[in-house]
Amino acid sequence: MTKKTGLLLMLLVVLFGLVVLFRPFNTPSMSTTPTPTPSVKQYSAAPSMSIDQKKTYTALIETSKGTMTIALFAKEVPVTVNNFIFLAREGFYAGTPFHRIIKGFMIQGGDPTGTGMGSPGYRFDDEPVAREYTRGTIAMANSGPDSNGSQFFVMHADYPLRKNYVIFGSVDATDSASLATLDAIASVPTGMSAGGEMSKPQEKVTIESVTIKEE
Repeated sequence: MTKKTGLLLMLLVVLFGLVVLFRPFNTPSMSTTPTPTPSVKQYSAAPSMSIDQKKTYTALIETSKGTMTIALFAKEVPVTVNNFIFLAREGFYAGTPFHRIIKGFMIQGGDPTGTGMGSPGYRFDDEPVAREYTRGTIAMANSGPDSNGSQFFVMHADYPLRKNYVIFGSVDATDSASLATLDAIASVPTGMSAGGEMSKPQEKVTIESVTIKEE
């Protein structure tokens, strides 16, 4: 190897390191190219409206680390809540992992492929965001405006995100059991993801089921 070649290789290594270091990582997102597998349920269109906005809906998310109880905001964002309830009742989320975890920020799941690129086969439009991204808030992950599908994230801590992600529910701040489950998931050791982010769980954490209660 010549001295010139060696210097060129060193420069490339340094540049690669800077790209990884400064890559934005604090945005809950999904790939713009869903890649379903044969075992993943897919639908041709978003579900028709079936919830009653006058009712109260609660989601019990059973995970391998415990249960989170989440109040859903059906009156505020009916389309998004309707979508989540539809997928939950279809069993779409059962067995899916939390594929992206950043302690002190959020945990992300809802991808049936576990790759960060999965979807239910359709996308639907955003609804207005009137709340803040506080601890225990659940919101839709997306790949840009009006690209919601099945992926969602739960805030592990308060974070000043731009209001680009539809908030559709929240853990009650006094629900210590649900928050303990959230903490347990967020505390799972992580390694480097394919995108150069320290967010890939080194221990598999799955959603075992999502049960919807309505009153």
